[in-house]
Formats: sequence, C-alpha cells, structure tokens
Amino acid sequence: MFKPLHIVPHGTRINFMLPHKLTFLISVVMVVGSIALVFTKGLNFGIDFAGGVIMEVKAPTAAADLGGMRSQLDGLELGEIALQEFGSPDIVLIRIPQQDGGEVATQAAVAKVKESLGSEWQYRRTESVGPKVGDELKSSAVWASIFAMLGIMAYIWFRYEWQFGVNAVLALFHDCVTTVGFFALTGMEFNLTTVAAVLTIAGYSVNDTVVIYDRIRYDLRRYKSMPLTQLINQALNETLARTTVTSGLTLLSVVALAFWGGEAMRGFSIAMIWGILIGTYSTICVASPMLLYMNLRNIGSDKGKNAEASVQKA
Repeated sequence: MFKPLHIVPHGTRINFMLPHKLTFLISVVMVVGSIALVFTKGLNFGIDFAGGVIMEVKAPTAAADLGGMRSQLDGLELGEIALQEFGSPDIVLIRIPQQDGGEVATQAAVAKVKESLGSEWQYRRTESVGPKVGDELKSSAVWASIFAMLGIMAYIWFRYEWQFGVNAVLALFHDCVTTVGFFALTGMEFNLTTVAAVLTIAGYSVNDTVVIYDRIRYDLRRYKSMPLTQLINQALNETLARTTVTSGLTLLSVVALAFWGGEAMRGFSIAMIWGILIGTYSTICVASPMLLYMNLRNIGSDKGKNAEASVQKA
C-alpha cells in the first residue's frame, strides 16, 4: 500500500572524487581562514569565559529602547556594557565587564544598574563569573576538546588502521576549527554551550566517517584490483542514502531547535547546523579522498575480519 521513499535513487553514481583537489583547497582555505580570524578578530566570549556580570531584565513597556538604555548605562562608567534582545523585544540581556575590586565592586555595579533603570523593570536573573573562574573554564574547554580528539583517534586507530585514524582526526580538526572560525566570523557569543556543540559535532562527524570507512575497507577486500579512485567513489555512493537520511533528519531537528528553542539554545543549535553541514562535507570531500594518498593496498587481511558484518548492520 505504501511505497518506501527513496531520497537517493538506487544505482546512483556520482563522481565525488573528480573535484577532490579543489575541495582540498577549499578546506585548507577554510581552516587557515578560521585560525586567522580567531587570532585577529577573536571570539566573542560569553560570561562563562570572559568574566563579568550578566543581567536579564524585562522592560515595563512592550519593547525596550536599547539606544536609550545604552546612553543611560554608559554614564555609569562601568566599562563597555553590551545590550542584547533576548527572545522578545521587552527582554534585554545586560553584560557588564569584569570590575576591579572583586565581589564588592561587582555587587556595586549591579546596584548601580538597578538604580539607573528603576524599580519598574523586572530583574529576572543576575549571574557573575570571576576572571579566575573564566580562565579555568577556558583551559578546561581546550583540554576537553583535545582529549576528545585523542580518544576518537585512538578508537579509529584500534578499530581500523593508522591510515583511517589519521584521516579521521584531520577531518575532525577541520570540522571543529571551522566551527570556531564560524563563530569568530559572525561574532556570535562563544560560551560553554558552544563548546558542548563543538564536542557533539566531533562525535557526529566521526560516526558518519566510520560508516563510510567500514564500506571502503569492505570493498578493499572484495575488489582487490579495482582502482582506489573508483573504489572510494563506489563506497561513497553505496552509503549516500544513509548519509542523506541521517544528516537530513538531524538537520531538521536542530533547525526546529534554532527557531523554537529560545535564545538560550540559539548558539548551540546554530553551531550544530553548521557542524552537520561541514561534517557531512568533510566526510565525503576530505576524510574519504585523503585515503588515496595513504597506500591502502598494503592493509593486511588480519585486521577487520568483521568488516562485512559491520557494513551490513550500518
């Protein structure tokens, strides 16, 4: 009664390997550009990393006058105060930079802001992070990312061969660096939620890569005389339906989260949207074509005897 929906027709033969040198160049440009943006423009660190005070306030009117608020609060001489709508026009996030003098100065700054705005405003929450805590969180985020990549590399190296492990880590590095570069380019807030998104992207990307690597290794043992370019193309086409469905459904979920998840989840969802797109791209255009230069024909037959079974399960 109901016919299955085939997003990718059977027998698809797309030549993914034809432009692989061009995609390598694009990837190098994106990675180098991302690193350059981080060191030149920098990241818009949130309160988690930069330290300071964040206040969520609700205006007594239907919409807050951000221009008037900025002029009013700048007169308090508390540094460069940032204002941002948060979910609706009458809710504003006020970011106060770190104050000299410790906790006493921080509380005094919050009191000044409340006194300046008046009692008509609703003060929903106030969060404060000291500079030492911010530096510790930065360090923890960096080490978490490094250990995650090392763990993934170790797993793939053990599960497959070193050629696959090296390429998978290069693809992961590509995905994570370009995600951070995307935040540097757009100026979106980079906080602990964003770090969680980057680590999620790493796990998602390697999952997609592992499925295609299973197929490539299986085909290596099945077609011993087939040229590598043709073999990798065949593996990519054989797994294209799975890649399309998995990436498409995940993308629909995070797009819905971006629209209806509220401002608190906006950064995470946008990072995930970018990560799904760049992760799918890197699996097809970076991780797989790089195997051409890894002398795969020397892979022994002892490792991965269960490759066929794992491909069938995937």
